[in-house]
Amino acid sequence: MSKTEHAPETPATRFLKAHRIAFSNHLYAYEEHGGTRVSARELNVDEHAVVKTLVFEDENARPLIVLMHGDCKVSTKELARQIGCKKVEPCKPEVANRHTGYLVGGTSPFGTKKAMPIYLEKSILDLPLIYINGGRRGYLVGVHPHDIVRALNPQTVAAALKG
Repeated sequence: MSKTEHAPETPATRFLKAHRIAFSNHLYAYEEHGGTRVSARELNVDEHAVVKTLVFEDENARPLIVLMHGDCKVSTKELARQIGCKKVEPCKPEVANRHTGYLVGGTSPFGTKKAMPIYLEKSILDLPLIYINGGRRGYLVGVHPHDIVRALNPQTVAAALKG
């Protein structure tokens, strides 16, 4: 992607602007199934600071979002226990797309089509700056983690497994 390419306008960037949240734009060459490893490499940042937006559902098929470090996995057992569910599992990509309005690989927690509970891995708050999807594949925004708390009011959890 060329450096001259302008950052896209997405539901996520409209949400951030509406909530007066400062963010930086980071475009990179998206690779199918590359995940946060590729975006961290392309942006030359620590994968731990790249936060993935994961769409899960509980035992009643109610959707929820989990924000997790790029270099970690979610312990579904621990997450379910902490949020008071019997079980949680990742949504199928087409179901996640329907709930969020974003394509998997471009899912942002900002400006989702449907309001869903959001859970944030609490150690993300220890980082000075995070990179999170801006609503399109190959596009991350840099934001202060405390701005996410202010805008999304997530519940913090401790469900990270080192990837």
